Amino acid sequence: MSKAPNIDVLTFGCRLNTVESQVMKRQAIAAGLNDAILINTCAVTSEAVRQARQAIRRAKRDNPDKTVIVSGCAAQTDPDMFANMDEVSLVLGNEEKLVAASYRMLPQFGVNDTEKTRVNDIMSVRETAAHLIEGIEGRTRAFVQVQTGCDHRCTFCIIPYGRGNSRSVPMGAVVDQVRRLTENGYREVVITGVDITSYGADLPGAPKLGALVQAVLKHVPELERLRLSSIDSIEVDPELMTAIAEEERLMPHLHLSLQSGDDMILKRMKRRHLRQDTIDFCQQVRALRPDIAFGADIIAGFPTETEEMFENSLSIVDACDLTHLHIFPFSPRPGTPAERMPQLDRSLIKQRAGRLREKGDEALQKHLKSEVGSTHQVLIEKPGLGRTEQFTQVELEGGTAGDIVPVHIKDCSHRHLFGEVV
Repeated sequence: MSKAPNIDVLTFGCRLNTVESQVMKRQAIAAGLNDAILINTCAVTSEAVRQARQAIRRAKRDNPDKTVIVSGCAAQTDPDMFANMDEVSLVLGNEEKLVAASYRMLPQFGVNDTEKTRVNDIMSVRETAAHLIEGIEGRTRAFVQVQTGCDHRCTFCIIPYGRGNSRSVPMGAVVDQVRRLTENGYREVVITGVDITSYGADLPGAPKLGALVQAVLKHVPELERLRLSSIDSIEVDPELMTAIAEEERLMPHLHLSLQSGDDMILKRMKRRHLRQDTIDFCQQVRALRPDIAFGADIIAGFPTETEEMFENSLSIVDACDLTHLHIFPFSPRPGTPAERMPQLDRSLIKQRAGRLREKGDEALQKHLKSEVGSTHQVLIEKPGLGRTEQFTQVELEGGTAGDIVPVHIKDCSHRHLFGEVV
């Protein structure tokens, strides 16, 4: 009986990377690779890059006999930095990491030891294939990639240079993948990508995200819960609004790519929405789906941000009744326009990020207290822990991972709910 390949994967960054890490492992095994560590990096902040480099050194130190292969957005945007690390045997771009042949570019397969980098010009990639995976190790909800890349050029963002232009997976392939995962026992699926509200612009007929959501729910009736990852509210189409209003299986939780609550900063970021657009969107959605919960990404300390501008970011938390905040201290990424703008002092950026996190804690606490006494259908992630339809964490007695059970909310802490199965 043959021994299973010994391949570990370390994943940084977004949910899309989580999906692609499963594909990487499968392709590496198909290539005949063994005794390897695959590290899938993120480039969204300089801290994410630092953590990846630290993880590479630690992985090699703890596993000196294993081959270290680095890929992901940080490897795509700065391959030489990783190729110059002694611990790294191979650097693969975001296109190459998904192809089995790329993992045969190692010295053990007869390739020159000095040729460590296999990174294509990501802007030349025109299509995105559907990567059909059976599931994600250790996960009770599955992620399905419907799109990658981004056609927008926000002044702070390096990701388009790591992912290329927007490319969508054909609708039929997405439906097939969701059906496969549902047949394998997944009861909740998350639609993910780099910019999912731009879905379909490159496909025949240019279908929108709303059409995709409705197609999935129609053609996979066995799927119990469908969830969206981060969206750009200004791109939300009428069909998606209809799905939010009418489809109970579409979960009432939307995470907004907000970034700032100030109009001038939004313009300097080259975002396509203004403050009032976001407020109006939240009000419209809440009118359609009163049980909706909103999360948001907000950047603290963008170049030129004054105290008044920052206060607008603080106040939009209440104006939109946001619940789950992801706060990013501004981090200049090399080669982006924001890097060349007048920078704020790092201590001020850190202080503003702290104030936003405090505001986020207050908003979450308000949401948690409002849920006490209610009953929710909770997806059990592991025994004793699950999440509501609004993605709020619940601590409860027992439960089998993967089950969806009715839970009465009895109390809350500052971070999550406490409930019992009814």
